[in-house]
Amino acid sequence: QVQVVESGGGLVQPGGSLRLSCAASGSISSLYGMGWYRQAPGKQREVVAFITSSGNTKYADFVKGRFTISRDNAKNTVYLQMNSLKSEDTAVYYCVTHATIVGGHPSDYWGQGTQVTVSS
Repeated sequence: QVQVVESGGGLVQPGGSLRLSCAASGSISSLYGMGWYRQAPGKQREVVAFITSSGNTKYADFVKGRFTISRDNAKNTVYLQMNSLKSEDTAVYYCVTHATIVGGHPSDYWGQGTQVTVSS
């Protein structure tokens, strides 16, 4: 199986910054795209940013210019640098990895989520 563990969430004031990390581990034979989603109370889960295995990135319009996604393939880790945070960025942030386990087929694996709260 694949374990996906996020870290780095917390409470930050508007205008502040946070860096989320997400590490994938387990019987991984191939790791493909990795990304971040978020879900605010009463709202649907939405994509924030995505990065391919070759480093191509895509961002939701509401984070362009403020958030940066990156990855360390040697560590099977993806990061989300969040700057100029706004109250509307408050949500649980989830990491997803698209991977193949030994003897398996490509599947999506989700982390448990990390809370980000932007408030003064």
